[in-house]
Amino acid sequence: MPSLPDNLPDDMATLKRVSADIGSDPMLVQSAGGNTSLKEGGVMWIKASGTLLADAMDKDIFVAVDLAGMRNSISKADPIADQPQHFLIDSEQMLRPSIETSLHAIFEQRVVMHVHCVHTLAHAIRQDAQRLLDDCLDGLDWVMVPYAKPGASLAKTAADALKPDTTIVVLANHGLLVAADSVEQAEADLRKVHERLAIFHAPATAPQLGELERLAAGSAYCLPEYSLVHQLALDTDRIRQAATGSLYPDHVIFCGVAVTVLGADENLQTLEQMSVDSNKPVPVFVLVRGAGVLVRHDASSGALALMRCLADVLTRVPSDAQLVYLSDDQNAELLSWDAEKYRQSLNA
Repeated sequence: MPSLPDNLPDDMATLKRVSADIGSDPMLVQSAGGNTSLKEGGVMWIKASGTLLADAMDKDIFVAVDLAGMRNSISKADPIADQPQHFLIDSEQMLRPSIETSLHAIFEQRVVMHVHCVHTLAHAIRQDAQRLLDDCLDGLDWVMVPYAKPGASLAKTAADALKPDTTIVVLANHGLLVAADSVEQAEADLRKVHERLAIFHAPATAPQLGELERLAAGSAYCLPEYSLVHQLALDTDRIRQAATGSLYPDHVIFCGVAVTVLGADENLQTLEQMSVDSNKPVPVFVLVRGAGVLVRHDASSGALALMRCLADVLTRVPSDAQLVYLSDDQNAELLSWDAEKYRQSLNA
Protein backbone atom coordinates (compact mmCIF):
# COMPACT_ATOMS: atom_id res chain seq x y z
CA MET A 1 0.00 0.00 0.00
CA PRO A 2 1.41 3.45 -0.91
CA SER A 3 2.15 5.96 1.81
CA LEU A 4 0.02 9.07 2.24
CA PRO A 5 1.42 11.82 -0.02
CA ASP A 6 2.89 14.87 1.66
CA ASN A 7 1.04 17.19 -0.73
CA LEU A 8 -2.32 17.10 -2.45
CA PRO A 9 -2.37 16.91 -6.27
CA ASP A 10 -1.99 20.31 -7.94
CA ASP A 11 -5.54 20.23 -9.33
CA MET A 12 -7.19 19.13 -6.08
CA ALA A 13 -8.26 22.72 -5.41
CA THR A 14 -10.01 22.79 -8.77
CA LEU A 15 -11.75 19.50 -8.04
CA LYS A 16 -12.97 20.86 -4.71
CA ARG A 17 -14.35 24.01 -6.35
CA VAL A 18 -16.16 22.09 -9.09
CA SER A 19 -17.41 19.51 -6.60
CA ALA A 20 -18.92 22.27 -4.46
CA ASP A 21 -20.54 23.83 -7.52
CA ILE A 22 -22.23 20.66 -8.76
CA GLY A 23 -23.02 19.53 -5.22
CA SER A 24 -24.97 22.75 -4.63
CA ASP A 25 -27.26 22.11 -7.62
CA PRO A 26 -30.20 19.82 -6.69
CA MET A 27 -30.71 19.09 -10.38
CA LEU A 28 -27.33 17.30 -10.29
CA VAL A 29 -26.84 16.09 -6.70
CA GLN A 30 -29.21 15.49 -3.79
CA SER A 31 -27.98 15.45 -0.20
CA ALA A 32 -25.04 13.04 0.25
CA GLY A 33 -25.48 11.54 -3.22
CA GLY A 34 -22.90 11.84 -5.96
CA ASN A 35 -19.13 11.65 -5.69
CA THR A 36 -15.97 12.86 -7.40
CA SER A 37 -12.42 11.52 -7.46
CA LEU A 38 -8.90 12.30 -8.60
CA LYS A 39 -6.05 9.82 -9.22
CA GLU A 40 -2.39 10.66 -8.67
CA GLY A 41 0.17 7.89 -8.90
CA GLY A 42 -1.01 4.95 -6.82
CA VAL A 43 -3.49 7.04 -4.82
CA MET A 44 -7.10 7.91 -5.54
CA TRP A 45 -8.66 10.80 -3.64
CA ILE A 46 -12.43 10.29 -3.42
CA LYS A 47 -15.33 11.87 -1.58
CA ALA A 48 -16.07 10.20 1.74
CA SER A 49 -19.35 8.37 2.25
CA GLY A 50 -22.07 10.45 3.87
CA THR A 51 -20.36 13.78 3.22
CA LEU A 52 -21.75 16.48 0.92
CA LEU A 53 -20.10 17.55 -2.30
CA ALA A 54 -21.52 21.00 -1.55
CA ASP A 55 -19.13 21.17 1.45
CA ALA A 56 -16.00 20.49 -0.60
CA MET A 57 -14.61 24.01 -0.16
CA ASP A 58 -15.30 24.21 3.57
CA LYS A 59 -14.65 20.71 4.92
CA ASP A 60 -12.17 17.87 4.37
CA ILE A 61 -14.52 15.52 2.51
CA PHE A 62 -11.91 13.64 0.43
CA VAL A 63 -10.02 10.56 1.60
CA ALA A 64 -7.05 8.76 0.03
CA VAL A 65 -7.31 5.10 -0.98
CA ASP A 66 -4.90 2.52 -2.38
CA LEU A 67 -5.82 2.47 -6.08
CA ALA A 68 -3.82 -0.61 -7.05
CA GLY A 69 -5.16 -2.56 -4.10
CA MET A 70 -8.77 -1.69 -4.97
CA ARG A 71 -8.25 -2.59 -8.63
CA ASN A 72 -6.66 -5.89 -7.70
CA SER A 73 -9.61 -6.78 -5.48
CA ILE A 74 -12.06 -5.91 -8.26
CA SER A 75 -10.18 -8.05 -10.80
CA LYS A 76 -10.25 -11.05 -8.44
CA ALA A 77 -13.91 -10.48 -7.51
CA ASP A 78 -12.74 -10.31 -3.90
CA PRO A 79 -15.65 -9.36 -1.57
CA ILE A 80 -13.32 -6.91 0.17
CA ALA A 81 -13.81 -4.61 -2.86
CA ASP A 82 -17.22 -3.82 -1.36
CA GLN A 83 -15.54 -2.55 1.81
CA PRO A 84 -13.69 0.55 0.55
CA GLN A 85 -12.62 1.50 4.07
CA HIS A 86 -10.19 -1.44 3.84
CA PHE A 87 -8.20 0.53 1.24
CA LEU A 88 -7.76 3.72 3.24
CA ILE A 89 -4.12 4.82 3.22
CA ASP A 90 -4.46 6.77 6.46
CA SER A 91 -5.32 4.13 9.06
CA GLU A 92 -6.43 6.84 11.51
CA GLN A 93 -8.94 8.34 9.09
CA MET A 94 -12.42 8.18 10.64
CA LEU A 95 -14.39 8.72 7.41
CA ARG A 96 -15.08 5.88 4.99
CA PRO A 97 -14.48 6.21 1.26
CA SER A 98 -17.56 6.48 -0.93
CA ILE A 99 -19.60 3.36 -1.57
CA GLU A 100 -18.77 3.97 -5.24
CA THR A 101 -14.96 3.80 -4.78
CA SER A 102 -14.72 0.62 -6.84
CA LEU A 103 -16.71 2.22 -9.67
CA HIS A 104 -14.28 5.16 -9.84
CA ALA A 105 -11.28 2.81 -9.71
CA ILE A 106 -12.12 0.94 -12.94
CA PHE A 107 -11.53 4.08 -15.04
CA GLU A 108 -8.04 4.86 -16.32
CA GLN A 109 -8.85 8.58 -16.55
CA ARG A 110 -7.56 10.72 -13.67
CA VAL A 111 -10.89 12.38 -12.87
CA VAL A 112 -14.30 10.79 -12.39
CA MET A 113 -17.53 12.62 -11.54
CA HIS A 114 -20.71 10.76 -10.63
CA VAL A 115 -24.01 12.60 -10.15
CA HIS A 116 -27.69 11.79 -9.83
CA CYS A 117 -28.67 14.23 -12.56
CA VAL A 118 -32.45 14.74 -12.65
CA HIS A 119 -32.53 14.96 -16.45
CA THR A 120 -30.51 11.74 -16.72
CA LEU A 121 -32.80 9.96 -14.26
CA ALA A 122 -35.87 11.10 -16.21
CA HIS A 123 -34.46 9.11 -19.15
CA ALA A 124 -32.71 6.27 -17.29
CA ILE A 125 -35.83 5.03 -15.47
CA ARG A 126 -37.74 4.45 -18.71
CA GLN A 127 -38.08 1.20 -20.62
CA ASP A 128 -37.23 3.04 -23.85
CA ALA A 129 -34.19 4.77 -22.31
CA GLN A 130 -31.68 3.38 -24.83
CA ARG A 131 -33.62 4.76 -27.80
CA LEU A 132 -34.08 8.18 -26.20
CA LEU A 133 -30.42 8.42 -25.20
CA ASP A 134 -29.22 7.32 -28.64
CA ASP A 135 -30.85 10.45 -30.06
CA CYS A 136 -29.77 12.86 -27.30
CA LEU A 137 -26.16 11.71 -26.95
CA ASP A 138 -25.36 11.07 -30.59
CA GLY A 139 -21.70 11.79 -31.31
CA LEU A 140 -20.49 11.31 -27.73
CA ASP A 141 -18.44 8.35 -26.45
CA TRP A 142 -21.04 6.88 -24.11
CA VAL A 143 -22.59 3.63 -22.97
CA MET A 144 -25.61 2.70 -20.86
CA VAL A 145 -25.00 0.25 -18.02
CA PRO A 146 -27.79 -1.96 -16.61
CA TYR A 147 -28.78 -1.44 -12.98
CA ALA A 148 -26.67 -3.17 -10.35
CA LYS A 149 -26.30 -2.65 -6.63
CA PRO A 150 -23.97 0.32 -6.02
CA GLY A 151 -20.45 -0.74 -5.14
CA ALA A 152 -18.44 -3.66 -6.48
CA SER A 153 -21.38 -5.21 -8.34
CA LEU A 154 -21.94 -2.01 -10.27
CA ALA A 155 -18.21 -1.61 -10.89
CA LYS A 156 -18.07 -5.11 -12.45
CA THR A 157 -21.18 -4.45 -14.56
CA ALA A 158 -19.77 -1.13 -15.77
CA ALA A 159 -16.33 -2.58 -16.50
CA ASP A 160 -17.91 -5.23 -18.72
CA ALA A 161 -19.77 -2.54 -20.70
CA LEU A 162 -16.92 -0.04 -21.14
CA LYS A 163 -15.18 0.45 -24.47
CA PRO A 164 -11.61 1.83 -24.73
CA ASP A 165 -12.86 5.32 -25.60
CA THR A 166 -15.84 5.49 -23.23
CA THR A 167 -15.92 8.69 -21.20
CA ILE A 168 -19.65 8.98 -20.42
CA VAL A 169 -21.72 6.34 -18.65
CA VAL A 170 -25.46 6.46 -18.06
CA LEU A 171 -26.31 4.18 -15.14
CA ALA A 172 -29.81 2.75 -15.54
CA ASN A 173 -32.04 3.68 -12.58
CA HIS A 174 -29.11 5.48 -10.96
CA GLY A 175 -27.46 8.46 -12.65
CA LEU A 176 -24.60 9.77 -14.74
CA LEU A 177 -20.83 9.29 -14.65
CA VAL A 178 -18.14 11.08 -16.67
CA ALA A 179 -14.41 10.40 -16.80
CA ALA A 180 -11.61 12.60 -18.15
CA ASP A 181 -7.94 13.38 -17.63
CA SER A 182 -8.62 16.86 -16.26
CA VAL A 183 -11.15 18.35 -13.88
CA GLU A 184 -12.09 20.95 -16.47
CA GLN A 185 -12.85 18.37 -19.16
CA ALA A 186 -14.86 16.19 -16.78
CA GLU A 187 -16.97 19.15 -15.73
CA ALA A 188 -17.47 20.24 -19.35
CA ASP A 189 -18.63 16.74 -20.35
CA LEU A 190 -20.95 16.49 -17.35
CA ARG A 191 -22.62 19.79 -18.14
CA LYS A 192 -22.84 18.93 -21.84
CA VAL A 193 -24.77 15.74 -21.09
CA HIS A 194 -26.93 17.56 -18.53
CA GLU A 195 -27.89 20.12 -21.17
CA ARG A 196 -28.49 17.59 -23.94
CA LEU A 197 -30.86 15.61 -21.74
CA ALA A 198 -32.67 18.67 -20.35
CA ILE A 199 -36.46 18.37 -20.04
CA PHE A 200 -38.68 21.10 -18.64
CA HIS A 201 -41.15 19.95 -16.01
CA ALA A 202 -44.83 19.63 -16.85
CA PRO A 203 -47.17 22.57 -16.13
CA ALA A 204 -48.05 22.71 -12.43
CA THR A 205 -51.55 22.32 -10.99
CA ALA A 206 -52.53 24.25 -7.86
CA PRO A 207 -52.59 22.06 -4.71
CA GLN A 208 -55.47 22.15 -2.20
CA LEU A 209 -53.52 23.80 0.62
CA GLY A 210 -56.54 24.28 2.86
CA GLU A 211 -57.38 20.58 2.74
CA LEU A 212 -53.76 19.65 3.43
CA GLU A 213 -53.58 21.97 6.45
CA ARG A 214 -56.81 20.48 7.79
CA LEU A 215 -55.43 16.95 7.48
CA ALA A 216 -52.08 17.90 9.01
CA ALA A 217 -53.58 19.62 12.09
CA GLY A 218 -52.42 17.85 15.25
CA SER A 219 -50.28 15.35 13.33
CA ALA A 220 -46.55 14.85 12.79
CA TYR A 221 -46.92 16.15 9.22
CA CYS A 222 -46.76 19.57 7.61
CA LEU A 223 -46.68 21.24 4.20
CA PRO A 224 -43.41 20.84 2.24
CA GLU A 225 -41.33 23.91 1.45
CA TYR A 226 -40.68 22.85 -2.16
CA SER A 227 -44.03 23.38 -3.82
CA LEU A 228 -43.40 21.26 -6.92
CA VAL A 229 -43.65 18.07 -4.82
CA HIS A 230 -47.42 18.58 -4.66
CA GLN A 231 -47.56 17.60 -8.33
CA LEU A 232 -46.90 13.99 -7.32
CA ALA A 233 -50.43 13.83 -5.89
CA LEU A 234 -52.41 15.88 -8.42
CA ASP A 235 -52.37 13.59 -11.46
CA THR A 236 -53.65 10.01 -11.52
CA ASP A 237 -50.85 8.73 -13.72
CA ARG A 238 -48.16 10.45 -11.66
CA ILE A 239 -49.60 8.98 -8.45
CA ARG A 240 -49.42 5.55 -10.08
CA GLN A 241 -45.83 6.11 -11.22
CA ALA A 242 -44.74 7.20 -7.73
CA ALA A 243 -46.63 4.53 -5.78
CA THR A 244 -45.81 1.52 -7.96
CA GLY A 245 -42.26 1.13 -6.71
CA SER A 246 -38.79 2.59 -6.28
CA LEU A 247 -36.97 4.05 -9.26
CA TYR A 248 -33.39 4.56 -7.97
CA PRO A 249 -31.31 3.62 -4.90
CA ASP A 250 -31.16 6.88 -2.94
CA HIS A 251 -34.95 7.11 -2.79
CA VAL A 252 -35.03 3.71 -1.11
CA ILE A 253 -32.32 4.68 1.38
CA PHE A 254 -33.73 8.03 2.46
CA CYS A 255 -37.49 7.70 1.84
CA GLY A 256 -38.21 3.98 1.89
CA VAL A 257 -39.70 1.84 -0.86
CA ALA A 258 -42.05 3.62 -3.28
CA VAL A 259 -44.44 6.28 -1.95
CA THR A 260 -47.44 6.04 0.38
CA VAL A 261 -50.82 7.32 -0.85
CA LEU A 262 -53.36 8.28 1.81
CA GLY A 263 -56.52 6.24 1.27
CA ALA A 264 -59.93 7.89 1.03
CA ASP A 265 -60.99 6.42 4.39
CA GLU A 266 -57.66 7.07 6.17
CA ASN A 267 -56.18 9.96 8.10
CA LEU A 268 -52.59 10.60 9.16
CA GLN A 269 -53.13 9.26 12.67
CA THR A 270 -54.50 5.92 11.42
CA LEU A 271 -51.66 5.76 8.91
CA GLU A 272 -49.10 6.11 11.70
CA GLN A 273 -50.87 3.48 13.81
CA MET A 274 -50.92 1.08 10.85
CA SER A 275 -47.15 1.51 10.53
CA VAL A 276 -46.69 0.72 14.21
CA ASP A 277 -48.98 -2.32 14.00
CA SER A 278 -47.16 -3.68 10.95
CA ASN A 279 -43.71 -2.84 12.37
CA LYS A 280 -42.91 -0.75 9.29
CA PRO A 281 -41.36 2.74 9.20
CA VAL A 282 -43.81 5.64 9.30
CA PRO A 283 -43.85 7.23 5.81
CA VAL A 284 -41.52 10.21 5.43
CA PHE A 285 -44.10 11.85 3.20
CA VAL A 286 -47.54 10.97 1.89
CA LEU A 287 -49.55 11.77 -1.21
CA VAL A 288 -53.08 13.03 -0.59
CA ARG A 289 -54.87 12.22 -3.80
CA GLY A 290 -56.08 15.36 -5.57
CA ALA A 291 -54.82 17.66 -2.80
CA GLY A 292 -51.01 17.49 -2.58
CA VAL A 293 -48.20 16.22 -0.35
CA LEU A 294 -47.52 16.27 3.38
CA VAL A 295 -44.10 15.61 4.92
CA ARG A 296 -43.07 14.71 8.46
CA HIS A 297 -41.77 17.49 10.72
CA ASP A 298 -38.74 15.32 11.58
CA ALA A 299 -37.81 14.35 8.04
CA SER A 300 -34.04 14.35 7.53
CA SER A 301 -32.36 16.68 5.07
CA GLY A 302 -31.63 13.62 2.94
CA ALA A 303 -35.27 12.58 2.88
CA LEU A 304 -36.37 16.10 1.93
CA ALA A 305 -33.82 16.19 -0.89
CA LEU A 306 -34.97 12.84 -2.28
CA MET A 307 -38.65 13.80 -1.98
CA ARG A 308 -37.82 16.84 -4.09
CA CYS A 309 -35.82 14.71 -6.52
CA LEU A 310 -38.77 12.39 -7.13
CA ALA A 311 -40.96 15.36 -8.00
CA ASP A 312 -38.27 16.86 -10.23
CA VAL A 313 -37.90 13.54 -12.06
CA LEU A 314 -41.53 12.46 -12.46
CA THR A 315 -42.74 15.87 -13.60
CA ARG A 316 -40.32 15.39 -16.52
CA VAL A 317 -41.64 11.95 -17.46
CA PRO A 318 -44.67 11.55 -19.75
CA SER A 319 -47.74 10.19 -18.01
CA ASP A 320 -47.88 7.22 -20.40
CA ALA A 321 -44.18 6.35 -20.15
CA GLN A 322 -43.38 2.77 -19.17
CA LEU A 323 -40.98 2.85 -16.23
CA VAL A 324 -38.46 0.34 -14.85
CA TYR A 325 -38.68 -0.22 -11.10
CA LEU A 326 -36.24 -1.82 -8.70
CA SER A 327 -37.28 -5.35 -7.75
CA ASP A 328 -38.22 -6.42 -4.23
CA ASP A 329 -34.85 -8.12 -3.91
CA GLN A 330 -33.00 -5.01 -5.10
CA ASN A 331 -34.87 -2.86 -2.58
CA ALA A 332 -34.15 -5.35 0.19
CA GLU A 333 -30.40 -5.49 -0.49
CA LEU A 334 -30.20 -1.70 -0.28
CA LEU A 335 -32.14 -1.50 2.98
CA SER A 336 -30.05 -4.22 4.65
CA TRP A 337 -26.67 -2.95 3.42
CA ASP A 338 -24.34 -1.78 6.19
CA ALA A 339 -22.62 0.73 3.90
CA GLU A 340 -25.91 2.50 3.20
CA LYS A 341 -26.96 2.42 6.86
CA TYR A 342 -23.68 4.15 7.66
CA ARG A 343 -24.22 6.83 4.99
CA GLN A 344 -27.79 7.44 6.13
CA SER A 345 -26.73 7.73 9.78
CA LEU A 346 -24.44 10.63 8.88
CA ASN A 347 -27.41 12.44 7.34
CA ALA A 348 -30.04 11.66 9.97
